[in-house]
Amino acid sequence: MINPGYLLYAICFSLKTLSAPNATFFVFLMSTPKIMKKVLFIAVMLYSYTGFSQTTIQKDPEIERMVKEVSPDSLKSYITTLVSFGTRNTLSTQTDPKRGIGAARNWMLTKFNEFAKQSGGRLSAFIDTTTLQPDGRRVDVVLLLGNVVATLKGTDPNDKRIFIISGHLDNMRSSPTDRLGDAPGANDDASGTVAVMECARIMSKHNFPATIIFVAVTGEEQGLLGSAFMSEKAKKENWNIEAVLNNDIIGSNNSNETNIINNTKIRVFSEGLPAYETEKAAVNIRSLGLENDGKARQLARYVKETGERYIDNLEIVMIYRNDRFLRGGDHTPYVQRGFAAVRITEMNENYTRQHQDVRVENNIRYGDLEEHIDYEYLRKGTGMNLANLANLAKAPAVPDSVKMDVRRLTNSTYLYWKAPQTGKVKGYYILMRETTSAFWQKKIFTADTEMRLPYSKDNYFFAVQAVNENGNESLPVVPGVGR
Repeated sequence: MINPGYLLYAICFSLKTLSAPNATFFVFLMSTPKIMKKVLFIAVMLYSYTGFSQTTIQKDPEIERMVKEVSPDSLKSYITTLVSFGTRNTLSTQTDPKRGIGAARNWMLTKFNEFAKQSGGRLSAFIDTTTLQPDGRRVDVVLLLGNVVATLKGTDPNDKRIFIISGHLDNMRSSPTDRLGDAPGANDDASGTVAVMECARIMSKHNFPATIIFVAVTGEEQGLLGSAFMSEKAKKENWNIEAVLNNDIIGSNNSNETNIINNTKIRVFSEGLPAYETEKAAVNIRSLGLENDGKARQLARYVKETGERYIDNLEIVMIYRNDRFLRGGDHTPYVQRGFAAVRITEMNENYTRQHQDVRVENNIRYGDLEEHIDYEYLRKGTGMNLANLANLAKAPAVPDSVKMDVRRLTNSTYLYWKAPQTGKVKGYYILMRETTSAFWQKKIFTADTEMRLPYSKDNYFFAVQAVNENGNESLPVVPGVGR
């Protein structure tokens, strides 16, 4: 057993609280049994303290300031206004200036244009429309569908990357085609919509090399129509979308049935096997064991790490599913078209407040009412989105041509890559984890574009991400096979 006197001496020496001339006398004192016992507890505590104190979290000061600007009062004012439109059903009136989806869209466009005044001409907004025919299901008339889109243009003309934050403006009562009755929709999905708005308000005052799109889609309750329209347009026009953060129901913190109340956790859903060209990719995925390393899953890990870095008292819980049972979200059309997209939603859902006519039944108050919103929880979720968008848009592009050498049997791993196409790079992080781990366990910095690691490629997964002087990291890239 190690003498605690020597242990305490070593700790104090490392803390520079004990000078060398006194070392001999100190060790002599510690050889006394009674003193040893009294010192043991102190030694262990000091040792634990020094270990804990060595853990640091580095934050980008600009992002940290932006996160602190997220205002519960702003979020509340936005939700109050959205609820005041009576209903935002996609089939509701588009001509009434005070009620229905048309009024809500126009108001949101006005807010985006207000934010644009502080952007130095970089933020522009419009309502992107398309005409849909009746489908015999949830669209029973010819419909002018409109998404409210605000684009914050990147400052680097060579950087074509796009990052999207999304919520859905429309809502519904118990019936998706009920366009007349009141439907507050405070949480589903005014909460996600106002997160988009608050991020636009704050981020429009800052510069980012890459482009950020803030969008409130409609037609979600009719079958993800607005996001399908936008994602298909992006695919046809070859948008370089690197990440989509879809926010749907992020404003409350309690569940029915189980009655759990907890505003310290939020979920991020991500697909495992890519929905896009699965058969073509399946052979490679199986051979390399990459079932948990698709683009959406990597984005979810990034969201967790970055969000928890900037938001106190918020655990981001990764869910290994694209979405919940019996429900769908606006990230799915992007996933189906090959883009990295995740769904962010509250940890504990209350189904008496979703897709319900407002009423009291069996002493239960049904309806998606504003009174159920937890604005501190919504503030944290909004800040988590903002931190991720800002970190991604400030970071360099991903490393190019990342490869892992597999030409010979080795107990080491050789990785090599090329510099990103855009962005100023300080260096790169090599990420690694055991094959059974959900999260990256080690993060090793190098300024080179290659590295040999004393870890077997058979026992670990690896990825590489670029990082700049401010510590903003790109998304990780899993290496391909290099021969």
